[in-house]
Amino acid sequence: MQIAQETKTAVLIPCYNEELTIGKVVDDFKEQLPLAAIYVFDNSSTDASAAIAARHGARVIREPRQGKGFVIDCMFDTIDADLYVMVDGDDTYPADYVHKLLEPLHKGQADMVVGARLSQHSEKSFRSLHVFGNNLVRRLVNLLCGTNLTDIMSGYRAFTRRVVDRTPLVSAGFEVETEMTIQVLYLQMKIVEVNIPYSQRPPGSVSKLRTFSDGFRVLWQIFCLFRAVKPLTFFGGMGIIFMILGILAGIPPINDYLNDPKHYVYHVPLAILATGLMILSAGCFFIGILLHALNWRFRELNNVLTRRSSTKKHYHD
Repeated sequence: MQIAQETKTAVLIPCYNEELTIGKVVDDFKEQLPLAAIYVFDNSSTDASAAIAARHGARVIREPRQGKGFVIDCMFDTIDADLYVMVDGDDTYPADYVHKLLEPLHKGQADMVVGARLSQHSEKSFRSLHVFGNNLVRRLVNLLCGTNLTDIMSGYRAFTRRVVDRTPLVSAGFEVETEMTIQVLYLQMKIVEVNIPYSQRPPGSVSKLRTFSDGFRVLWQIFCLFRAVKPLTFFGGMGIIFMILGILAGIPPINDYLNDPKHYVYHVPLAILATGLMILSAGCFFIGILLHALNWRFRELNNVLTRRSSTKKHYHD
């Protein structure tokens, strides 16, 4: 069931050397969303992707900085719409499911809707290690954020202007989808998933994802974001670890002091180590509490500033 387009919708397609598929992707989304503006963000392609996209009626915007994160940053900076659909240009995502992604946004049930791929995909859609990597990232994000999402790294998403106005992005590469998910959750916006079929690339089309290097960057991004958005949990956890180690290291010196009639401590190095560990533990707790308070204040300021910006934009519109 298609949804009447009463709002301004933009389809955003990041593209890097996708001349075999970009024309079909543009045509498919023009057919499904005839009133939407179709933008292809050419990330310094060395083939005819940009020319093909333009011939098929897309508005082509070039982003010279190499990396999907830079492309999405450019999207957020340049495109003004009420609803956004982001989809890769490799023709692996079904255009006819776009209405299911937009429906929760129209009903006000979500700020971002993600096309979850892992329940419906062919054997050749993912490389051998990609399913394992996706599941690892999913479990880590769900554990850290207290959610139950099934696909963190999908490139098929629909979201509102509120997401674009409020979500800061600093990632350069493919880890940007993970960052988007964590940032939206941190800002307490609602994510809904819609199961979609995920197709394999057509013959001759090559994935740009590098399994190990990009996988490491995703895991590092999760670590950095966890440290940034949940400092009390991060540093508090470190403080607990140091405290436990300090107690264990302090047991022999304390036992010496209590059992020796002259209170002579035989395990002096352990006593020094235990003291240092307890000081580190206290320091971690203090840093966690301080950064948590600062994070709370920055979130308040972010909400006020983005609300004022959005109000002015709607007023002028």
